[in-house]
Amino acid sequence: MKSLSIDIETYSGADLKKCGVYRYSEEPDFTVLLFGYSADGSDVHVVDLACGEQLPDEVKAALTDDSVIKWAFNAQFERVCLSRFLGLPTGRYLDPGAWRCTMVWAATLGLPLSLEGVGAVLGLEKQKLKEGKDLIRYFSTPGKQKDGATFRRMPHDAPDKWSLYKSYNLRDVETEMAIQVRLSKYPVSDLEWRNYRLDQEINDRGVMLDRTLVEQAIRCDGQFKRSHLEQARSVTGLENPNSPVQLKEWLSEKGVDVESLSKASVLRMLEDAEGEVELALSLRQELAKSSVKKYTAMESVIGTDERARGLIQFYGANRTGRYAGRLIQVQNLPQNHLPDLEQVRGLIRDGNFSAVEMLYDSVPLTLSELIRTAFIPKPGCRFFVADFAAIEARVIAWIAGEQWRRRVFESGGDIYCASASQMFHVPVEKNGVNGHLRQKGKIAELALGYGGSVGALKAMGALNMGVPEEELKPLVDVWRQSNPAIVRLWWDVDKAASTCVREHGQAETHGIRFTYQGGILFIILPSGRRLAYVKPRMGVNRYGNESVTYEGVGEQKKWLRLESYGPKFVENIVQATARDILAEAMLRLDEAGYRIVMHIHDEAVIEAPETASLERICEIMGRTPAWANGLLLRADGYMCDFYKKD
Repeated sequence: MKSLSIDIETYSGADLKKCGVYRYSEEPDFTVLLFGYSADGSDVHVVDLACGEQLPDEVKAALTDDSVIKWAFNAQFERVCLSRFLGLPTGRYLDPGAWRCTMVWAATLGLPLSLEGVGAVLGLEKQKLKEGKDLIRYFSTPGKQKDGATFRRMPHDAPDKWSLYKSYNLRDVETEMAIQVRLSKYPVSDLEWRNYRLDQEINDRGVMLDRTLVEQAIRCDGQFKRSHLEQARSVTGLENPNSPVQLKEWLSEKGVDVESLSKASVLRMLEDAEGEVELALSLRQELAKSSVKKYTAMESVIGTDERARGLIQFYGANRTGRYAGRLIQVQNLPQNHLPDLEQVRGLIRDGNFSAVEMLYDSVPLTLSELIRTAFIPKPGCRFFVADFAAIEARVIAWIAGEQWRRRVFESGGDIYCASASQMFHVPVEKNGVNGHLRQKGKIAELALGYGGSVGALKAMGALNMGVPEEELKPLVDVWRQSNPAIVRLWWDVDKAASTCVREHGQAETHGIRFTYQGGILFIILPSGRRLAYVKPRMGVNRYGNESVTYEGVGEQKKWLRLESYGPKFVENIVQATARDILAEAMLRLDEAGYRIVMHIHDEAVIEAPETASLERICEIMGRTPAWANGLLLRADGYMCDFYKKD
């Protein structure tokens, strides 16, 4: 046997969507119900484990034979569940190097991240059975009685449904195999499978959570909500002052007419409010800040060994191949700015909530700033955090050939100061001469690099940062005048992509190649990896201009025809290139023996003994890849006893 295509159906009392597959498979009642498989492309067989059937010896042996390649759609689920099925303890899993994921393969071609979605887009003859969701709900999740007690439905409770469930399991294997056949012209490179293997190893390793801090933060938030709600009831006399309808009515009685209680509206009303109205609105504002979703997610995900696993999804952003956060969403953690982070962290852990409320302006914001600190290294280790400095700014300058930017990076300068200096033709130093202009340089850098204009500046918060509205358009103009090579890159890329789509041929600009193959526009990055745009054609965009359109996952995860143009393609190219730089750096760090436990955007978090060398870690991470000759990279780092933003 050389390959095994697998799909399984399972049962667990845990909620898979909330806790993830690692925690899900740790439940005492976890079990594998059905095991569908095909060996070397042969007919599909379904083993009814729930009814006492056994896996054939050669199939069971293949699961632990690393010379047999195992295929599955979202292979992490099958691999982790089968690790438990085979009796491996928490923290030990089947080698991901012997697994291939059809979902990842589909994602590399810009296809949906669901088996049903891929089957529909490819127009497969044998597609996923639509009854599946109901069958999964019936047999694979707990049922609920009227009194709230849960129970499990067995095959003998509904023999006809069970028979259909087996057919559903068989069809999933057939669909996965059909996807492999259809995508065989566009294989995933060996390098990407290496990246996938490391990603799975990082997910298997997981990261430790401070359970005490998590539980106490949830308790603190609950106490805060109760006390503030009680105070709001006392002020307003309302049964539920958190109700927008009730509060609007109360405000109206006080002579305040309000259409919305959004954050911005409440802020505006507070400027003129007095007395009871001011107090009620202030309480409303504080309660709106109160959110412990990340802490409750941590509580759901944390395993029996205090580690959280499965937090990163490989190729989660399938337009660029960037990694995405899952469950706790580590790619979207609030920043921390408290100078005495360790002190307030200790107060929360000790349950000294009254001291926190007395010493800090806002309990909800304080809890928010502590979210990062819930991630901790295992005993005897510290976190070594290494981060690429201004990675996207460096990549776009390298591709575009914007020389003044290169000189800034060569000298180790501050790109925001340099950008402001270039824009306003005066020296700008952080906290020094013309230092007030640095903020404008920063806003412009973050908002305008991919064709953004006034709307992008507003979305980036320019008005809240003190930039007058009348200055926004001039800011756009002066940034573009200061970066002619980047502006030229936008429109050279636009022309190359449009030519390629019109002529069904090839084009190249700035070292980026464009090719049309089999109904797909491929953009070939400097690394050699390809970005895919399915069924491209020339169309008309929302502004009435001609542009490239293609099919892809759009709003609400629906398969739609989307539009793009030069600056948007450049954004994809730059972010995808930054992703490839991170992926290669993580391979180097792993080969050097450093245990990466998570990564956030362009930052790797390593769990290592205190004797490890931060300087060496940053040096390894900051090396320029062989395919990026001339790109100036730098990695900075710091050590910490709990995760935080330095």
